[in-house]
Amino acid sequence: MSQKFDVVVIGAGPGGYVAAIKAAQLGLKTACIEKYQDKEGKLALGGTCLNVGCIPSKALLDSSWKFYEAKNGFAVHGISTSELKMDIAAMIGRKAQIVKGLTGGVASLFKANGVTSLQGHGKLLAGKKVELTGVDGTVEIIEADHVILASGSRPIDIPPAPVDQKTIVDSTGALEFPAVPERLCVIGAGVIGLELGSVWARLGSKVTVLEALEKFLPAADEAVAKEAHKTFAKQGLDIKLGARVTGSKVNGDEVVVTYTDKDGEQNITFDRVIVAVGRRPVTTDLLASDSGVDIDERGFIFVNDQCETSVPGVYAIGDVVRGLMLAHKASEEGIMVVERIKGHKTQLNYDLVPSVIYTHPEIAWVGKTEQTLKAEGVEVNVGSFPFAASGRAMAANDTGGFVKVIADAKTDRVLGVHVIGPGAAELVQQGAIGMEFGTSAEDIGMMVFSHPTLSEALHEAALAVNGGAIHIQNKKKR
Repeated sequence: MSQKFDVVVIGAGPGGYVAAIKAAQLGLKTACIEKYQDKEGKLALGGTCLNVGCIPSKALLDSSWKFYEAKNGFAVHGISTSELKMDIAAMIGRKAQIVKGLTGGVASLFKANGVTSLQGHGKLLAGKKVELTGVDGTVEIIEADHVILASGSRPIDIPPAPVDQKTIVDSTGALEFPAVPERLCVIGAGVIGLELGSVWARLGSKVTVLEALEKFLPAADEAVAKEAHKTFAKQGLDIKLGARVTGSKVNGDEVVVTYTDKDGEQNITFDRVIVAVGRRPVTTDLLASDSGVDIDERGFIFVNDQCETSVPGVYAIGDVVRGLMLAHKASEEGIMVVERIKGHKTQLNYDLVPSVIYTHPEIAWVGKTEQTLKAEGVEVNVGSFPFAASGRAMAANDTGGFVKVIADAKTDRVLGVHVIGPGAAELVQQGAIGMEFGTSAEDIGMMVFSHPTLSEALHEAALAVNGGAIHIQNKKKR
């Protein structure tokens, strides 16, 4: 006799495991299927985010920044260091312990909330049945009233630079370098490429970033992107725009990368190459031919704004559907879907999903850019405040970047908050909270912010929208 559940979730990443926990909390008999195993061959929950994505990369970013700051920024505080060394094995080991703790935490949460964890490969069949193939090859058919597809994404491979996880690696391999590469190439100047490139540049690699696009960080506000490009160059990242990789050749422990730019064909030799050109949905062998669920030519599952697929009772969330590939977006979609299964009318505001790049300085934004709004014909007022004028940033010797607030010129409603600098992710989240409730720039300007804090930069930027900033000179209104 097959098992029967109210909800079966395929995938235990930040979308899937959150959906499973929420479903169990709401009284639904829930199972979550996951096949990923750690190096010890044990089931590892948490998906790409916890195992080989968000969490381990942030661990390396924090470790490498502490080393970089000790080497380059302690003297100003009166702290002297000598014979500074970085134990790469210890850094990687710390990262692994953090991952183990968090993935184990998900397993504990499943147990505490009554979620049935099933190990193996899940495949959706017709009639909302799920085929579970265990690690030993045994096959079981599971019945469900509702199925949530949350199988996530994997790195995109490119023919000119085939990944061998030794000399040419993807984002997963870049988390496991046993030593600092002397010469490192990063293909792709997106979020992943910049974060991983930053890690190894701080530790001593000479990093070259090859980006096929002519424009740097096109999704970000132009002022933020310009500041970021300038800052990364100072940190040693050689970012080459309009550089399309056409080939690579591994020679022992080296690899020659060929690319074309405005000057023609170029060749550079590196010790390691990271391919970070984006991610694609994992939908291979996820759907039986008669499942009824529609996918597009790129492998994304078609869903509506409530993440419903073409089959009633079957949902898809996270990286396998349209929109930004972000863990927090996937998590909130999972909660929305489960609450709608329970009859609630929950909606997700896709206009206010924050984006963050965890470099140093951090880069974050929510809402629309100034360029997008002007292209749409929206008249805006803009206020900016530099961290160089922030007492808290000065005290921390971390004054690069600024906060930018964009508001509708007619209504004063805040339409975008963009930050590059210390605490960017946290400051943008403050902006997102206000924007969710329709805040105006004047509203933020009238709030009391504690002093001294980095948050005051958001306060001053909001005041600057209408020419009322206190700690910088205001721009004259046209």
